[in-house]
Amino acid sequence: MDFRYTYFMLAIVLVLYTSCSTTPNTQITDVADYNAYLDISENESLKLAQQDQIFWSQKLEKTPNQFPYMGKLAASYTALFTETGQIEYLKKAETQWLNANALTQQKNPSYLKSLAYNYISQHKFKAALELLTKAEVLGENLQETRKMLFDVHLELGNYETAQSYLTSFENFSDFDYLIRLSKFSDHKGNLDAAIKYMEQAMVIAEASNLKHLKQWSYTNIADFYGHGGDIEKSYTYFLKALELNPNDAYAKKGIAWIVYSHERHPNEALRILSTVTKNYHAPDYYLLKAKIAQFINEDTIAKAELTLYKNAMQNTAYGNMYNAYNVLLFTDENTNTDTAIAMAKQEVSNRPTPQSYDLLAWSYFKSGNLDAALRIVDNHIMNKTYEPKTLYHVAEIYKTAGQNHHVKLLKEELLASIYELGPTLESEILKL
Repeated sequence: MDFRYTYFMLAIVLVLYTSCSTTPNTQITDVADYNAYLDISENESLKLAQQDQIFWSQKLEKTPNQFPYMGKLAASYTALFTETGQIEYLKKAETQWLNANALTQQKNPSYLKSLAYNYISQHKFKAALELLTKAEVLGENLQETRKMLFDVHLELGNYETAQSYLTSFENFSDFDYLIRLSKFSDHKGNLDAAIKYMEQAMVIAEASNLKHLKQWSYTNIADFYGHGGDIEKSYTYFLKALELNPNDAYAKKGIAWIVYSHERHPNEALRILSTVTKNYHAPDYYLLKAKIAQFINEDTIAKAELTLYKNAMQNTAYGNMYNAYNVLLFTDENTNTDTAIAMAKQEVSNRPTPQSYDLLAWSYFKSGNLDAALRIVDNHIMNKTYEPKTLYHVAEIYKTAGQNHHVKLLKEELLASIYELGPTLESEILKL
């Protein structure tokens, strides 16, 4: 957070925002563009993954100690998780990778990295780091190992170590390097650079004509364009992702967010998301639907979606994957603040990033412990992150503490992030 902005500039932003907010946002989406993707009866990727799972399960059943078959079966389970959002498939993949690593006595770097990738998906970042450190010592295909080590260190908040690994495989012609440089640029608050490097990576993906690389590039650049305020480009690339895979749940979620946050058509956003959650079961989609329903005072829908989310959280297979969502849910409902604090402490232990410390500061704040919240903000959050939701929490904490000089500067940042934060927080930001 750069506090060198002047109050004069803040006044300009406030005036511009006020004048713009009285005019409806430009209509960007067209139902005709995406409607055909909402009622897809066939999912070819899912069908292929199911066929692979059956094939390799049968092969492994006949020869139980064939660890290459375990890897193939694990890959099919991972594909099933990607297509359905069902945690059971990710856990089944973990079991197969654990078995394969046991049979190879943790001497196969590829299997170690595959299990690490699974753990990253489960937010078991420290366990992933342990596996990747072993793979690095073994020395095979070090570039790939170092790329994953960058990923994990960035998730754990070890930013200097992450940067060191990033430098070790610098190559501006390499897709993997560019997407990581983009991510690191975004972490440092340089969105323009993040977009530039992601665009360069996308050019490489398109030249390769590999479907999975193009699809990944399109959804990620769409996110960045949205954060940068170029909503039309964001929409275009979410549509391009759907052209490649009409069942891409994330791309549909991205379009739903544009419809909801930019165009303020919450009912249409709910319609889009409801078609997604028929076949895709990641719990955070239920929370998003609940948030949108609350915005339009559809209490029955909101309660039903929250119930679906809370029921999903009874499944211990999720582990710590949804700690951040749960902390914010507890604090938003102003219930179970002691549980929220305990969960936030666990998240800080798991990954001591500014975002994790934000969860703890916010939990203390909502429980009435302003002093504890302020200490965490000053020591672990301020000038260490550019995440809008975190900065909103910091602004609310500073406002209650009477530190209005901080609040005014933070408000400037937040007004520029209304699209990313969503309509439910807009009125709260204006009151800062």
